[in-house]
Amino acid sequence: MLKISPNIRIEESEITEQFVRASGPGGQHVNKTASAVQLRFNVQTCPGLPADVRQRFFKLAASRINRDGELVIEAKRYRSQDRNRADARQRLISLLERACEVPKRRKPTRPTKGSKERRLKGKKQRGRNKALRQAPGRED
Repeated sequence: MLKISPNIRIEESEITEQFVRASGPGGQHVNKTASAVQLRFNVQTCPGLPADVRQRFFKLAASRINRDGELVIEAKRYRSQDRNRADARQRLISLLERACEVPKRRKPTRPTKGSKERRLKGKKQRGRNKALRQAPGRED
């Protein structure tokens, strides 16, 4: 069981792992062993995820979720199958922890009196600079 937060737990049965051959370092050994891990976690059918966390999770990992609502994490960073497996699980946990964080609501603010004055002063100065660039008018 993966414990994400005090109220969110994921059963081992909800995670499926498939071991495949990895590219990259390993020499001849890499051609013989399936050291890469494809971790699959169905976000839509997971009963342990609250609706708000599920919605934020879909936004965070939209590119890694397939049509069936399954998150696919491929870990092939290490030569060892165990380390890749631990890496994939850690990446799943960190994604779920990020989805658990409730974003702060923005408090709308108004510009201060001083900032309005500075903005208008800057606009007047730019207007004067542009007026100085014009050709002098005829004096009648």
